[in-house]
Amino acid sequence: MADQENCGVRVTRLAKKRAMEAIESLSQPANKKRVVLGELSNNSILRSHDKLPKTKCIQNKNLKKPVLTNNELSVEKLEDASLDLQMCETYDSDIYDYLRNMEVKRRPLGDYIEKVQRDVTVNMRSVLVDWLVEVAGEYKLLPDTLYLTISYIDRFLSVNVLNRQRLQLLGVSSMLIAAKYEEITPPQTEDFCDITDNTYAKQEVVKMEAEVLKTLRFEMGNPTVKTFLRRFISIGQEDYDTSLKLEFLSYYLAELSLLEYSCIKFLPSMVAASVTFLSRFILNPNSHPWNLALEKLSGYKSSDLKECVKILHDLQSSRRAANLVAIREKYKQHKFKCVSELSSPMVIPASFFDNIRE
Repeated sequence: MADQENCGVRVTRLAKKRAMEAIESLSQPANKKRVVLGELSNNSILRSHDKLPKTKCIQNKNLKKPVLTNNELSVEKLEDASLDLQMCETYDSDIYDYLRNMEVKRRPLGDYIEKVQRDVTVNMRSVLVDWLVEVAGEYKLLPDTLYLTISYIDRFLSVNVLNRQRLQLLGVSSMLIAAKYEEITPPQTEDFCDITDNTYAKQEVVKMEAEVLKTLRFEMGNPTVKTFLRRFISIGQEDYDTSLKLEFLSYYLAELSLLEYSCIKFLPSMVAASVTFLSRFILNPNSHPWNLALEKLSGYKSSDLKECVKILHDLQSSRRAANLVAIREKYKQHKFKCVSELSSPMVIPASFFDNIRE
C-alpha cells in the first residue's frame, strides 16, 4: 500500500515537472526581426531578402465517381464543394449568396488613390503590402489575417486622407486588428511597435487602431479572395493530377493580387475565380482552364474574367511588381512546391476567354 502511494506521489511530481517545462517553453520570447519601412517616396522600394489544411468533405468511400470530361457539369462535384463551407450543405447556397452580397457592401473604392489620397501613391501601397507579407511570416499569422489586413487598409484609405509618414502605422494597426479577429493568440501591441524598430509608440498604434475601427464601424468580418478561393479550388483541382501544386499556385497568385492596386476594382470572388482560371492554365496550358462546373459554382463566365486574368498573368510573369519579392521568395520554398518558379506561356489564347457552350 505504501509503495502504491509513493508511486502515485512520484507520478504526480513528474506530471507537475512536465507541465512547468511546457509552460516555460511557451513563455520564451521568439526571435524578432526588426524592420523599418521608413519614409516612403514614389521610387522607394523595400528590398528584403500555408498551406492551410484542406477542409475535408464527407464522402462515402464505397461509391465510385464517374470519369467526367473537362466541360461536364458534375452535380457530385458541386455537392462536395458545398460541404467545404463549414460542412453545411443545407445552407450552402444561402451562405454563398450572403458572402456575395457582403463583398459588395464592404469593398473599398477601386480608385481611392486618385480620388481621395493626396500624399499616398500606388507604389507606396505596394511597398507596404510587400512588407506586411514579411511581418505576417515573422509572426506566423494565418493567411486570412493578411487578407483582412489589406482589406482594412484599403477601406480606411477609401474615406480618410493620410500622410505618407503614417502609412506604416496604418499597416501595423490594421494587422493588429485582423490578428485579434482571426488568431487564437495574436501578437501584442508591443510586438507591432518592435517590428518597426519602435518608430511608433504603443499609444500611437492604439490610437490608430481606434481610428480604423471607427472608420470601418466595427464591421471587421468581410469576405476576401481567400474566402472564395477555398470554394473554387475544391472544384478546380478535381481533374488535375497535381492537385496540391494547383492549390499552392492558387494561393501564390492570390497573394500576388494583394500587391496590385488595379485588382481592388474587382470583387474578391472575381479575383478568386481568375486565380483558379490562371492556375489551371499554367499547369495545363493546352487545355481550356474553365469548365461548366466552375462557371456554375462561381457565377462567372470565362469572358467575365479576361481583364483580371491578364493582370494576374502579368504579375506571375513579373511584368508587374517585379521588385517586390516577399511573396515570390515565400513561395520558392519546397513546402509550397516552389510554385513561384513556375513559368507559363507569355500569351493566353484568346479562345480560352470564349464562353463555354453546354
